[in-house]
Amino acid sequence: MRVSGWVDALSERNFLLFFVGQSTSQIGSGMAPVAITFAVLEHGTVSDVGYVAAAGLVPVVLFLLIGGVLADRMSRRVVMLSSDCLRAAAETGLGLWILTQRPPLWGFMVLAALVGAGQAFFSPAMTGIVPQVISEAKLQQANALNGLSGSVGGILGPALAGVIIAVSNPGWAVFIDGLTYVVSVVSLYLINIAWLPTDGSESFFHQLHDGWKEFWSRTWLWVIVVEFSIVNILIFAPMFVLGPVVAKQSLGGAPAWGLILAFEGAGAVIGGVVMLRYKPRRPLLVATISPIFWVWPLLGLAYRAPVVVIAVGALIAGVGVSIFSTLWVTTMQREIPSEILSRVSAYDWFGSLVFLPIGMALVGPVEHVLGLRPTIVGAAALLVAFVGATLLVPSVVQMRAPVPTSTE
Repeated sequence: MRVSGWVDALSERNFLLFFVGQSTSQIGSGMAPVAITFAVLEHGTVSDVGYVAAAGLVPVVLFLLIGGVLADRMSRRVVMLSSDCLRAAAETGLGLWILTQRPPLWGFMVLAALVGAGQAFFSPAMTGIVPQVISEAKLQQANALNGLSGSVGGILGPALAGVIIAVSNPGWAVFIDGLTYVVSVVSLYLINIAWLPTDGSESFFHQLHDGWKEFWSRTWLWVIVVEFSIVNILIFAPMFVLGPVVAKQSLGGAPAWGLILAFEGAGAVIGGVVMLRYKPRRPLLVATISPIFWVWPLLGLAYRAPVVVIAVGALIAGVGVSIFSTLWVTTMQREIPSEILSRVSAYDWFGSLVFLPIGMALVGPVEHVLGLRPTIVGAAALLVAFVGATLLVPSVVQMRAPVPTSTE
């Protein structure tokens, strides 16, 4: 793929505006989890961190399928603008609250839930709107740029949050995250395109049911979604609830944790660049194996390895995340009809996230009973076991990518 192609996509005004808005909000989204975690830990417990994380995920699970259908029924621009306005209000409000007072646990949870609700409606609409803001010939370039902007946000956001927390108050980082959503709102508003709703003649429940039938008819699809509903718990619950605790106790606090997350983001960037050229013949086989890399940062945290060792492990895990997401999305886009792809994608997200709030809420109490090291090591061992079980499914390991007919 030629590097000049990336520049060509940004030469189109609509996509440039979209890209600027989303890239800015991605940086803010990278800042918020670090800042909110350490704001909660100032006066709260490990379990409180899990409760806040779960509160942000529950609305995503509850409203994601509704958002997927609405993204096919009405103006995606209206859905995205409304979602970003909600998230901007919630994050700026929480940031000001942290700066001026000590928010109670319920305050953190309510505002996290509002952000999660906005995300549930925004994500399906974003998937559908990208082809509307870029010419068809440059669609792949636009999607690649969007993916890399998210990875860069994963580097800059946590690093900036770590610096802000080290020199000031975590409320500033949360407040700035809210302002980044304002940038996204302005960018979406300035895009010059005909925002026409799609046909909504079929009932909401009929469209929802059609998406489910398409989802369930493919064994490889629902098997991997079930796998990731469990694997996400085993990775993200111990990593992002217990990880900050380890950082605070023995690694140097917020700056160290921000560095670890920044390395994970750097790994995602590296993986994204690799996937521009790497096209495995068995994409789902490679995609399924890639989460194994998360074992390294998990074990590093469990045994309180030096920050640099955990960061390198997170870098490797980030590469795995990028490999999985690229191959998974590409396979779904290739195998599922475009007219129902958004709803099937919503079921994918729903299935992958449905148990994650429970995992976030339970990891603190489990750690209290078992201890930090057994909890994290147990999660790493189960991760390997579930990945291995998925590799026993023939449609996962046997699916092949199309043979390319020409080279770029």
